[in-house]
Amino acid sequence: MSEHTATIDWTRTDPNFLEGRYSREHTWHFDGGLTVSASPSPSVVRPPLSNPACVDPEEAFVAAVSSCHMLTFLHLASRAGFQIDRYRDEAVGVMTRNELGVPWVSAITLHPQIKWSGDRLPSPPDEALLHHQAHEQCFIANSVKTKVTVEAGKPAPTDVGYGASGRARTT
Repeated sequence: MSEHTATIDWTRTDPNFLEGRYSREHTWHFDGGLTVSASPSPSVVRPPLSNPACVDPEEAFVAAVSSCHMLTFLHLASRAGFQIDRYRDEAVGVMTRNELGVPWVSAITLHPQIKWSGDRLPSPPDEALLHHQAHEQCFIANSVKTKVTVEAGKPAPTDVGYGASGRARTT
C-alpha cells in the first residue's frame, strides 16, 4: 500500500562509550524535512545521558496513537455531517513490565476534548460511535498490542478548559 520512513541519527560525542557513560541524544529526520531532537525518557536513562527537553520514543508512540485516532475521528465526523472546531487530546501512556520483565507501553488512554459547532451536533451515542469507529479504523491502533482506551468527554488529569459531549468508551 504505502511505505513510511524515518532516519534516526546518533553520533558518539563522549569518550566513555564502553563504560556506558555516553549521551543517548539523537535526531529523527522525516521525509518532509522535519528534524526532531530525541532522547530516551529521563525515567529510563537519567540526565545528563538523556535530555528531558527532547521527545522520547514512548511519548512519540503515545502521540502517534492519539494522532491517528484524531485524524480518523475528524474524517468520520466530517463524513457524518458534524462540524468540529477544535480537537485536543491529553493522551497518557503507562509503562509496565511484561511477563519477561521487559518494560513496555501496556496502556494508552485518550482524553479527547472536542469543540463542536454548526446546526447539527452529535448526541452522546453519536459521539461514542464515532470514537468506536475511529478506534476500529485507526492504522496505528491496529498495528499494536497496547490496550488503547478512549475517555471522551472526560478531562485528562489536567483540565484543558473546555468540555465535550459524549461518554467514555473502553476498547
